Amino acid sequence: MSDAAPTCWTVIQGAAAGRAEDREDFARRYEPIIRAYLASRWANSALLAEIDDCVQEIFVDCFRQGGVLDRVDAERPGGFRPFLYGVIRIVALRFEAGRSRRDARAPTTTVDLTGIAADETTLSRVFDREWAQAQVRAAMKLQEDRAHEEGPEALRRIELLRIRFTDDKPIREIAELWGIDATLLHREQTRARREFKKALFDVVRFQNPAPPEVVLRECEDILALLMSEAPPK
Repeated sequence: MSDAAPTCWTVIQGAAAGRAEDREDFARRYEPIIRAYLASRWANSALLAEIDDCVQEIFVDCFRQGGVLDRVDAERPGGFRPFLYGVIRIVALRFEAGRSRRDARAPTTTVDLTGIAADETTLSRVFDREWAQAQVRAAMKLQEDRAHEEGPEALRRIELLRIRFTDDKPIREIAELWGIDATLLHREQTRARREFKKALFDVVRFQNPAPPEVVLRECEDILALLMSEAPPK
């Protein structure tokens, strides 16, 4: 693996070996996903106040000697995503069991844990959505970093995508605003979207260094999931 491009497995192996920079990278990449999943899982529970402790315990389980990162299989189908989901779910269940035991010893407590984790299919989809959003954010950041290296025209394409899809302005309005031919701007939009898809491919390949056709299919699944759950305009 040392001769190949860096992947999540190099970060995971470094974190398991105790390298501080890899542990920081690991936490930066995955903590937002973990927190979002737990917040959804415990949205109507007193356990919501224990998210910080649960996140900390997940990282302890990952980083301790002989911890879960030492047991992760780089050949596992789907890359690291299903493994991480399993780790989060196990620790969350452990917290829920502990809360139930504490409540049993304090019968006057009004906390109700009924329904937590009742629908694992829904919670799995929550995790998948948060994972997908994290990959898209990372791809946008990578595309922007590359645009800074390339120069003003590439940066303008980033701004074009932002105005086109975040502000929901049609190409003809942007062309008038910028004083640019709309046909040229359509070509620039096509190029910008191609650059984004390349960045997303590279981000997904980092997480799951599978054959290109598998990575492409995962990219398509990520975009399809986010589009299917986007609010109507």
